[in-house]
Formats: sequence, structure tokens, C-alpha cells
Amino acid sequence: MDNTDEIVEIKGHLIDSGIMSSVLDQIIKGKGSFEIFEFIVGKTNEDFSTAKIRIHGHTREDLGRILENLHELGCYITDSQDARLCRTEKAACVPDDFYSTTNHKTFVRLNGDWVMVREQRMDAVVAVEQGRPRCKKLRDVKAGDLVVCGVAGVKVIPEAKARDRNDFSFMDSEISSEKKASLGVKKLAAIFTQIKAAGGKIVVVAGPVVVHTGGVEPLADLIRNGFVDVLLGGNAIAVHDIEHALYATSLGVDLNTGIPVAHGHKNHMRAINTINRYGSIAAAVEQGALRSGILFECVKKGIPYVLAGSIRDDGPLPDVTMDMIAAQEAYAKALKGARLVLMLSTMLHSIGTGNMIPSEVMTVCVDINPAVVTKLADRGSAQAIGVVTDVGLFLNLLTKELIGKT
Repeated sequence: MDNTDEIVEIKGHLIDSGIMSSVLDQIIKGKGSFEIFEFIVGKTNEDFSTAKIRIHGHTREDLGRILENLHELGCYITDSQDARLCRTEKAACVPDDFYSTTNHKTFVRLNGDWVMVREQRMDAVVAVEQGRPRCKKLRDVKAGDLVVCGVAGVKVIPEAKARDRNDFSFMDSEISSEKKASLGVKKLAAIFTQIKAAGGKIVVVAGPVVVHTGGVEPLADLIRNGFVDVLLGGNAIAVHDIEHALYATSLGVDLNTGIPVAHGHKNHMRAINTINRYGSIAAAVEQGALRSGILFECVKKGIPYVLAGSIRDDGPLPDVTMDMIAAQEAYAKALKGARLVLMLSTMLHSIGTGNMIPSEVMTVCVDINPAVVTKLADRGSAQAIGVVTDVGLFLNLLTKELIGKT
């Protein structure tokens, strides 16, 4: 075998997930050729298939590009060499051929053994500290760190659907609004129940549309009844939730009649002003100024919430973290150990959250706009399941399924 050939191995549900066809497509697109000299097909729903493929590139550079593309699909070089570690010379700066992580479970070979990378997330480097690899944001790299370079000695395990996975099977086709939302709700309610019964962690990422569409009461009910462990969002979800609690409006519109109220345009600013007077959302709850709503239930139930600010924010509320890096760190910490992330009509916060979680975390994105779910998947969160519907309706249906209440 010359230096323009390489043997790779891949293991998983290769046929059902379509990974095998994607592998061969990438080789052809890269102007390479291949020989499959071993292909063992799994005989049961639990069995993985295994393939070994000899790949030939016209040049070493062509072969390198093909291998990089195949690596993200789960192919790894069968050569038993360890991962190549390079020492950094400057903080927040790594060698040009550094390995950039995906959100899939990753292993690196160290001293002949495959070791799982900790804190898996996309768009990070792999730093090896005291013999243990972990994902590290580029900004956190320090001079003298050992980081993985190249793809040799690195193995990725893409999240793939098993043959008998029925959860959300009605949405396995292309994202579309032509799906009955109640079917997805029933399946999601069953998954919620299973996760909570096993002591699992459920994170909700919510945007202000939850308030605008009448989703405050059902989401508050879910929090009160123990189905939400963490709430993530921005300034707007909290502001309009509090506006709704204090003045029964959202963006100045009476949600019962759909009619703007007199001087209602200032209600969200009045809400911010009220919380500023007390110093925090929790203080407003404790002193009886805030008596209902999503954030009220979080405070009363002791559910942690993180509010990440942006340049668009009015106020913002005193609880909002305006330091972008600090907000990212708080999100990442809150997401650790999550089994399910439910994203409710907030494109930017959903994409940001998707970047921080491994692909093994079940991700459900609910939005009236199919493009939001598509963008989430396009940015690497391929595990995201899309439900295209009104988020207020969705939450009402979910609450009815879980606690028998609308």
C-alpha cells in the first residue's frame, strides 16, 4: 500500500442510517476510489455492522481531504498509531492542523488505548491533561497545552437511529408543517415520563413567542409538576413573562382578547422597572410583587435558570448575564448531564445550545417556521427532531398529556 492509500474502518447502523452511502459518496466526490474488502452486516436490531475500506487518492493531499470528510461520518484509520499531540506556544492559539471536534462521541488513542473525550461539544479542540482528553474552547487554551492534531488516532461515533426506533418516526421524513402535532406530543410526553422516572435531566430553551402564543400557563405547570430541571433563554422571555404576570399583556397586547391595551407599549418597560426596584426576579417573588408565571415557578420550585443577554435587549433585567463569554459558560454548565433538550421558538438560543451538547442528547425543536429546525440541523445538530407548529398549542397539548390539564 503506497502513501496515497489508507485503510479505514467504520462501525454502526451503517445501512439503516444511510452512513455507508454517505461514506462512498464522499470518496467519489473527493475524486478517490475505494475497495470494500470486509463488510459484516448486523443480524439484529442491536447489532452493529462493520466495514473496512481501502481508499486511494490521486495525491496525498486528495487522500487527506477525503479522510477528513470521512472522519466526521465515523471512519477511522485502522493503523494502530496514537493520536498526534502538539504543544501550544501561545494562549488561545493552536497549530494549524488542530483537530476540530464535532458533537459526536469521540475517542482518541493514547498509549495504544482508545480513551473517550470528556465534555463533548462541537467546535472545540481536544486537550490532553494528565493523560485524559477533553474538549476545550479555543479561548481557554493556554500556552504549553497538549492538543490533538490531525485525524489519525481519533475515532468518532456518530449518533445513529436503530432499526426499531419508533420515537418520532412519523417525523423522520423531511421537515414539514403537514404533520399532526398531537402525535408528536404523545410520543414526547411518554419520553418525558420515562426520563423523569429514571431521574434524568430535562432542559427547556424558550423564547418570548412562548408568552405571545399563550404558553405561559402550560410551561409554568410543567415546571411546577417537576418536568423541567433547567430553563435557558434570553432577556425577552423573562421580560414578557413578567409583563404578562403583572399586566396580563405581552408586547402590550391583551392575550385574552388579542387587542392592544391603552399605553400597553410601555408595559414591558414597566415590568423591567418593577424588577429593578426589587433588585432581582427572586427578590420580587419573595416580597410578593411577582405572583405567577414561568420565572415565578422557577424561583418557587428552585429550578435554575440562565438568561443570556444580547444587543437587542431592553433593560436588561438584573438577572440577565450580558457578558457573552460568561453567559456561554453558564449555559454549558447548566446543560451538563441533560438527557433531553426541548427548544421552544428561539432560533439563536436553540442554535447556541445545540453547539454545546453532544449528539447523544435527545433534542426537540418546536417552531412555526420550518427554517428554524433546518438551520439548527445545518449547523451540526443533526440529531434535532423538528415539530412545526404553534408553540403555545404544543405546550398546551403536552401539559394535557403529562398532567391532564390545559
